[in-house]
Parts: sequence; structure tokens; C-alpha cells
Amino acid sequence: MKIRCGFDIGFDLTQPTPMVLMLSVRPERFPDLLTPQTFMFSDGAQGRDYLDGFGNLCTRVLAPAGQFTVRADFLLRDPGQYDEAAPDAVQHAVQDLPDEVLVYLLGSRYCDTEHLVDLAWKEFGNTPPGWARVQRIVDYAHDRITFGYEHACATRTAWSGHQEQIGVCRDFAHLAVTLCRCMNIPARYCTGYLGDIGVPKDPNPMDFSAWFEAYLGGRWYTFDARHNKPRMSRIVMARGRDATDVAISTIFGPSRLTTFKVITDEVVEETA
Repeated sequence: MKIRCGFDIGFDLTQPTPMVLMLSVRPERFPDLLTPQTFMFSDGAQGRDYLDGFGNLCTRVLAPAGQFTVRADFLLRDPGQYDEAAPDAVQHAVQDLPDEVLVYLLGSRYCDTEHLVDLAWKEFGNTPPGWARVQRIVDYAHDRITFGYEHACATRTAWSGHQEQIGVCRDFAHLAVTLCRCMNIPARYCTGYLGDIGVPKDPNPMDFSAWFEAYLGGRWYTFDARHNKPRMSRIVMARGRDATDVAISTIFGPSRLTTFKVITDEVVEETA
């Protein structure tokens, strides 16, 4: 299938302001691009790309003062597959994990494992290790937090989300990631496009989404604590330890968000 992706994001800046934007799809999806995902900046600003330590494509730009916008509109081919399930996927002993996976066992800015480790072992210690344990964690996070866009908070940690019991997709992901790490299951935070494809249309405006991946059976599997059911056609933009590593914009100066529109729609091709 073809998916139309894109965004229109605007800022009000009081001075020329350096930014790091993480709005590209992951390099692994470049072969699927049917049209260039060219970023269009206002006022002649020029971006420069680089790869960060997690393999995400980042764009540096010096945004001019005033109204600054960045836009993209592109087509991508997608196989239209649902998230893969592997109920027999095993949990590895820590000593058997690959070196590069160990970082996803550690606490991080929003995944404050030190506050949740005792609760995690109490809640999940008797659950069979492996896929069943991760799914039990997903169920717990899904049931614990009530979703609402009005509950968005840029400083909420996994522990805070657990206590407040409200949040947006990032809070579901942070809680599940943190509980997995507490149980010695490597887990990494993901952000990207997740359109209403194969499910009823959400009446709310489209947004970027957050989910996570757990390392089981020698590979990474996708889990989604907010929706808690397989979804079709996720398009990953970035992966990292938590939302700090994959922020769509890191702004080095005062700013005000003025426009935020995201496009993720299936393109229905006409048949002769």
C-alpha cells in the first residue's frame, strides 16, 4: 500500500535559534520512499543532517527570528502488516545479552527505574518470563493510565505517570519501558507515524505516536501500551532510551509552538 506522510510545524521565535529536528523516517525505510521527504523551511533556512548514536537521522538548522515553519509531504510504500506476535519468544539472561542492548536495561531521564523496581517484581515476578511477561506489563500500563490529549506534560516520568494515572502515548510507553527494564527485559522507546489504517478513524487531529520495542528471542518486537492491540503500518522515525533521545524538536532558545499538523493517510489507488 501507499501511505502519504508529512507535517506542518510552526514556531514563533524571538531571536535566531538553533534547533535539532528529528522528523525524518528511520534510514531503514529510505528504500520505501516513493517521493523525497524533503524538508521545506521558511525564510530560506538551510538544514544539515547527521546520524545520532542511536542511528536516527537528525537535522540541524539555525531558525531565523519570527514565524518559522518546517514542512514535508511525501509518499512511502508499506507492506501493510500488523505488529508481529511471538508468544514463544524467550527472555534472555542478562549475562547473555548483546553488549549493545545493555543500555536499554538502564534507567533514563523519563524511565526512573529506581522508583518502580519493587513494584515491578511484586506485580510481575510470578509471570512466566518472555513474551507473557512483557504482555502482562503492557496490560498493566494500558489499564493504569487514562489517555487524554489534555493530560500531556513534558516533564512527567514513568513514576509520575503511574501515580497520576493520566497521560498521552508517551506516558504509556515510558511506564511499560520502565517496568520491562525493572524486570531485566531490554526495552527501547519509539516514535513515528501511526495512521488510522485498518481501524476506525480517530476524530482527533493526527499526531505522531509513541510505542516501544522489547528485546526477546534475539530480536526486537513491537508493543503498544496505549492501544494494546496489533496495529498496521507503523513508520518509525526514531528510537532511543526515552522521549529525550527522540524529541521531534530540541530548541536552544525561547520559542512558542504555533502550528502542529501531521498527515498519515493511506492512498487508495484506483483500479481500472
